[in-house]
Amino acid sequence: MTDSHPSRRQVLASALGTGAFFLLPQMARAQADEIAHGMPLGQAEPFSFDMLRDMARTLANGPYNAMKVADPEIIQQIDYDAHGAIKFRKDHALWGNGDDYPVHFFFPGRYFPDPVHIYAVNGGMAREVPFSKNYFDIPADSPAQNLHGTEGFAGFSVQDRKHNADWMAFLGASYWRTAGYSGQFGLSVRGLALDTAVAEGPEEFPRFTRFWLEEPEDGSFVTYALLESPRATGAYKIVSRLGGGVVQDVSADIFLRGDVNRLGIAPLTSMYWFGKHDRQVSPDWRPEVHDSDGLEIHTGTGEKIWRPLNNPPRVMANSFHSPNVKGFGLAQRERDFKQYQDDGVFYEKRATAWIEPKEGWGEGAVTLIEIPTDDETMDNIVAFWTPSDPSATGSEFSVNYRLSWVKDVPVPRQKAQFTAIRIGTGGIPGQDRPANTVKIVCDLDSTGLQGLSRADGLEPVVTASVGTTSLTSAFPVVGADYWRAIFDLDFSAVATDNNDPIDIRMYLDHKGDAMSETLILQLFPSQLRELLASHG
Repeated sequence: MTDSHPSRRQVLASALGTGAFFLLPQMARAQADEIAHGMPLGQAEPFSFDMLRDMARTLANGPYNAMKVADPEIIQQIDYDAHGAIKFRKDHALWGNGDDYPVHFFFPGRYFPDPVHIYAVNGGMAREVPFSKNYFDIPADSPAQNLHGTEGFAGFSVQDRKHNADWMAFLGASYWRTAGYSGQFGLSVRGLALDTAVAEGPEEFPRFTRFWLEEPEDGSFVTYALLESPRATGAYKIVSRLGGGVVQDVSADIFLRGDVNRLGIAPLTSMYWFGKHDRQVSPDWRPEVHDSDGLEIHTGTGEKIWRPLNNPPRVMANSFHSPNVKGFGLAQRERDFKQYQDDGVFYEKRATAWIEPKEGWGEGAVTLIEIPTDDETMDNIVAFWTPSDPSATGSEFSVNYRLSWVKDVPVPRQKAQFTAIRIGTGGIPGQDRPANTVKIVCDLDSTGLQGLSRADGLEPVVTASVGTTSLTSAFPVVGADYWRAIFDLDFSAVATDNNDPIDIRMYLDHKGDAMSETLILQLFPSQLRELLASHG
């Protein structure tokens, strides 16, 4: 395959799919001064997280100095195809003789040109893993054969010896991914987001410039990382564990060396093209295409919010105020293969990524960024925590959180949750259909609704920022173990040249008690008109 302009997502998929999944044979034990066979390490130097934190703070007080990209002309020639043809030699894996998690390394290329320095840590001492072309199988006609000056790798991946596969990878800016609960890579996370989708200027992408990898103990893998960019530095400790998914405990100390308009802490990045409620935005043959289908938020007051994702007509930024948020994440709730029909990427197996603060984060909001896309190769969804305090030069932020890559949000359910949203023509069958009116159909599981029936008076409580709602009802679906809430939205009062979003809020009520999480749905008049037109 030849692609002159592959996306970051395609390149990362190629690296993980063709350049980093290896079968791992038994290897001879490394000698005392080596951790991997044939990979002598650098001089030992003391290392601790406290030292890394001091380093990040010191760097923040000085000017930003970007790492030099050696032989940039050669690096630019290592395009998508050339990069995918370069294979790491498994006999050079870091900790390749151990019982747990050998480490492989990524070669630099056009889409990952910046070098990163990687160190192996044992007993409080760190030794650098030297970059060498000898650690890779490089085709004879590859431009990479002419690379001589680089001093760093592009990133690294961690292998699960038990399953002979990657389960975690750090590659590009401050991004990392895991195989989640199913072995399927999907959405990504990163260390920090700076000015994502702000009008004042382009987004800045901080980089993990150095990694310190601690020899695995007690089944965990510890990654330390130094983050650098023109306006920020950071010290990160990421403790990762496998088992029913991937769970990571993250500690981050962030130091700003410049003003930031929109600071994004614990950012999640995913892809949403289309789903049940906006099928008309795509001509694709599949029923749905997305890595995540909604943003879930557990507020500090105990409210649980479900916000289905959109493929909007323009870039959208929405903030959900939530002091001391208990958790948030990008979830994949639809788990039925029939709803995707894609036996190549298996979207139904994509992990949910859940952020759980370990202490109160104070005043702030969960911010959701949605970017228009016309295919599945673009990661167009970003969600992160934005503190209310100004993100000014000299500011420091210290956060600790648990990041879970799992099938479902790891919090016990007590109320019904939304499982599907569908939109069609409004009105009553057999009668003239009203213009500019849609029917919104919301399916919910039966959590907390057991024993209730249609006669028990459950009602959808619906509010809309624009338009009027009517024909509301809620009932258990006959012959199934779930409920359905229905209402009509008349948006005929919206001018045809006005495409401001319509914000809808809905939950199920039973005698004054909320029986479901809160649905927040954002709809666009232009897309609703397109949907009605497609129905004839």
